[in-house]
Amino acid sequence: MRTPDELQAEVERLRAENEQLKAKTRRGVYLKVSAKGAVSLYGLGRFPVTLYVEQWEKILDMGPEIRAFIAENADKLKRKEG
Repeated sequence: MRTPDELQAEVERLRAENEQLKAKTRRGVYLKVSAKGAVSLYGLGRFPVTLYVEQWEKILDMGPEIRAFIAENADKLKRKEG
């Protein structure tokens, strides 16, 4: 049987290990080339957003239009916290 000090040391070790694992998953938003040669954007949700170059370029070109749409519809739109 473990002593209270040993149990406390184990709890502290597990907390530190847990924080290290959380830090690895907080990588933020990043890009990768998919297996099929598309661009995958990770870090926005559970799954990546994967589009071909032409699709990304079309969306990027629409940047001002997308921002204007968001501004015009701000009262109807929800924001995800975190």
